[in-house]
Amino acid sequence: MKNIDLSLLRRSDLFSGIEEKEISGMLSCLSAQSKRYEKSSYVMRFGEKVDSVGIVLSGNVNIITEDYWGNRNIIADIEPGMLFAESYACVADIPLKVSIQAAKDCEILWMDVKKILTSCSSACEFHTRLIRNLVSALAAKNILMNEKLRFISQRTTRDKLLAYLSAESMRQRSSSFTIPFDRQQLADYLSVDRSAMSNELSKMRREGILQYNKNNFSLADKGLI
Repeated sequence: MKNIDLSLLRRSDLFSGIEEKEISGMLSCLSAQSKRYEKSSYVMRFGEKVDSVGIVLSGNVNIITEDYWGNRNIIADIEPGMLFAESYACVADIPLKVSIQAAKDCEILWMDVKKILTSCSSACEFHTRLIRNLVSALAAKNILMNEKLRFISQRTTRDKLLAYLSAESMRQRSSSFTIPFDRQQLADYLSVDRSAMSNELSKMRREGILQYNKNNFSLADKGLI
């Protein structure tokens, strides 16, 4: 395929350990095709059946749940190089229980999951690695979901915020870091009211627990918490 950033794909979980020249040859075997989506448009909707996995090439998408009244909860933010829809694609008879929405203008690379799971004669050695990578990606997503459950199971809005921000600080190995959410998205992700969350952030800033500017945060010494 033309104009696909193979170096980005090589850094993705799905193609980890596979060289760019092999990836280029495998894309046609996987019936790969790219598609662009505008910000706020739906990439996939609740109830659809899925037979392909996606990798974000540019922009980012949110995996969300929405109830009857339109209340949203962000399950995950998917950035360039990240894989999504793999769980549903692997069990194609189960319709989506979530929706996937473009958080920014984005481009998605779609690949037929059946061709990922079935080794082809032209790239057998690398296909085995591809299948192993897919299994690892599924396990990693399970771990991330368990981590989110830890955040939202906290009793108070402050506790949810501190649990999430602490985890991001540790993941990025810095007391100053950037999160992938704006205020509404963060509230949706943590399942809290946006106004209550904003008030709590302001309180913690006044107390010297943290500082922030938009989605950039800096945590103070743990003795203040």
